Amino acid sequence: MFISKRVEALTPSSTLAITAKAKELKAAGYDVIGLGAGEPDFNTPDHIIEAASKSMYEGHTKYTPSGGLPALKEEIIKKFKHDQGLTYSNHEIIVCSGAKHALYTLFQVVLNEGDEVIIPTPYWVSYPEQVKLAGGIPTYIVGAEAQQFKITASQLKEAITEKTKAIILNSPSNPTGMMYTADELHELGAVCLEHNILIVSDEIYEKLIYGDDKHVSIAELSPELKAQTIIINGVSKSHSMTGWRIGYAAGDKQIISAMTDLASHSTSNPAVMAQYGAIAAYSGSQEAVEEMRIAFEKRLNIIYDKLIAIDGISCLMPQGAFYLFPNVKNAATACGYGNVDDFSTALLEEANVAVVPGSGFGAPDNIRLSYATSLELLEEAVERIASFVEKKSK
Repeated sequence: MFISKRVEALTPSSTLAITAKAKELKAAGYDVIGLGAGEPDFNTPDHIIEAASKSMYEGHTKYTPSGGLPALKEEIIKKFKHDQGLTYSNHEIIVCSGAKHALYTLFQVVLNEGDEVIIPTPYWVSYPEQVKLAGGIPTYIVGAEAQQFKITASQLKEAITEKTKAIILNSPSNPTGMMYTADELHELGAVCLEHNILIVSDEIYEKLIYGDDKHVSIAELSPELKAQTIIINGVSKSHSMTGWRIGYAAGDKQIISAMTDLASHSTSNPAVMAQYGAIAAYSGSQEAVEEMRIAFEKRLNIIYDKLIAIDGISCLMPQGAFYLFPNVKNAATACGYGNVDDFSTALLEEANVAVVPGSGFGAPDNIRLSYATSLELLEEAVERIASFVEKKSK
C-alpha cells in the first residue's frame, strides 16, 4: 500500500497519544491519573441531550445544508451579537464537524502551495499539521514565558515575508491559558492590516476565563479587523460537548462560501442531531456553563499553589482554558533526565501520572496538565509528582 507524502510528514497528536497510553495502562490494571485530555469532565447538560434526542424522534435524521442548519446559524449570529457586539449574516457562518474541522477546512480553502502561516509558540498541536496538509508552511514566533507566552507586534513585523498569508491567534490559549489584552490585539491587528494578513482567531475557550479578566475578540476592535478575521469557535469546551463535534467559522462570505463548497464534497454536513443539540446549547439556559467555569476556577486556585511548591517547577497562573503549563526543566534535570520528554515518560511509567510533554506544543521545557478532572484526582496527581521529584532528585 502507498501512503501520501503529505500524510507521512504529519506528526501524530501528542495529546491524543498520551491519552491513549494512559487508557492502555488503566486497562492493564495500573492506577493511572490522566491529565492529558483536553475536554471537560462534566456530562453535556440535560437540556441539550434532550433536544438532540427529541429531534431524532421528530424525524430530523436526514441531510442538512452543508454549511449547517439555518436555525443553528441564527443562534450563532445571536451569540456573536450578545457576546462581542459583532454582526454576521447567515452567509458569513459555516457550521463544521468540530472547531478542528473548521480550521482544517479554512486552511484548505485559503492556502496555496508554499504560503506561510505564522504560528506563535506555544501552540495547539494541530495548527502546524493542518497548515502542512494544505500545502502551507508553518513559521513560528516564540512567545517567551517572560512575555506570558505571548508575541509582540515587533516580533510579528520581523517574521512577515512576502509569502506570509495568515497568522493564528488563540486566546485564551491551549496550552498556556494566557490571553491577549485589547491593547495587545490592537497592535498585532495593525501589523496584520498593514501587510494584508488574514487573522485566524481561535476562541474556543472564550467562556472559560477566571478572575477579573475579560475575553476580547480581535474582530470586535474595528470594522477593518473584523473584515480581516476568521473566528473559529464551537460548543465543545463551553458546553462540554467534545464528542458532539460541532464547531463553526465566521467571517468573509467569500471564504465561508468556499469552505461550504468544500464541505459539500467532504462531510456533506455535520451530524444533524448534534446540530439540534447545539441549538439548545445556545438558545437554552447558560447556567451549566457558568457552573463548569466556577468549578474549573476552584480547582485551579487550589491546585496551582500545590504545583508551584514542588522544587524545580515554576508556572504562570493561567487566565483561562483548563490547563496548567509549568516549566519543569529544572525538576527534570535534578531528577537525572536529559529532557522533559523523558521526565514525562517516567512520570507516567513510575508515578502513574499522564501529562503531555511541551515539545508537542513547541515548548520543550514545559508540560501540560489538564485540570478538567476531579479535585480529588488532581490533588493526588500533584502529590505523586511531588513525591516522584523528591525521590528522583536525591
